[in-house]
Amino acid sequence: MDRAHVDTRIRSLIEPFNKKGVDIGEATTFQNDLEFDSLTVMDFVAEIEDEFDIIISMNQQAEIENYGQLVDAVAKQAD
Repeated sequence: MDRAHVDTRIRSLIEPFNKKGVDIGEATTFQNDLEFDSLTVMDFVAEIEDEFDIIISMNQQAEIENYGQLVDAVAKQAD
């Protein structure tokens, strides 16, 4: 699946979780910029998994620190 398409879909999924209205860029971090706690991360990952019909392992989640890395990981799996 092309990265731009994945990006657009993830941006729509992140909206309800983006409580502070942070401007999302490639380097936006989930922990620092968006201030996601572990429960929010779990809920957000579940939304992505449902939307793209993929599984994001705990190991993958631990390696994903920013928005760009998330889009890359999903694009790779959603092919």
